[in-house]
Amino acid sequence: MASAARITPAFFDFLTELKANNNREWFQANKARYEGDVRDPFLHLLSELASRIKEVDPAVIVDPRPVGGSMMRIHRDIRFSKDKSPYKTGVAAHFGRDSKLGTAAAYYIHLAPGESMLGAGIWRPEAPLLGKIRDAIAADPDAWHKAVSGKQFGSACGLIGESLQKAPRGYDPAHPAIEDIKRKDFAISVAFDDKEVCSARFLDDMIAAFKSSTPLIDFLNKALAK
Repeated sequence: MASAARITPAFFDFLTELKANNNREWFQANKARYEGDVRDPFLHLLSELASRIKEVDPAVIVDPRPVGGSMMRIHRDIRFSKDKSPYKTGVAAHFGRDSKLGTAAAYYIHLAPGESMLGAGIWRPEAPLLGKIRDAIAADPDAWHKAVSGKQFGSACGLIGESLQKAPRGYDPAHPAIEDIKRKDFAISVAFDDKEVCSARFLDDMIAAFKSSTPLIDFLNKALAK
């Protein structure tokens, strides 16, 4: 892994071609390109991130193993999908505190041609966790507002996800933070273009972006720990 180059335009070239040739025959014929131009540079990026993520959160673990680590599979789950394309046309990783993915706020990387982004927060939490977050926002809307609008949050960050049309049961529709209480997802994202991802500064930019999410992560994890 140490000898792998950082992500280059070849990374995005492969994914662009995969989108146009999303079938097993083409992928197998180009598997060496996938490993050399996409998988290995991405794992190298995760390895570098693993050594620096403590700057963001000492409890977070980034696992750069090719199988069973933070990198998500390139293969799509097509069992219940009308789209039978076998491969994802972007590369992603998901990591958080120890093995608590889904039960604590976490971090996300998605790299794809023209659609690269970093994310942080919690996506579609299950009902008990969702209730804890909504209760925390309702109890202290000022702290929530500060967590998602402070200077360190940055103008490049934005809350993403879906919301209910109406106030959830048990919450005052006139509550000053009702629009955020109605959220189903509590996450932010920061977009990067292909050139930025290929830059020698990308690791530093990643650390800076994840640091900007710290107030949100802290708010969420405090709420979820109750």
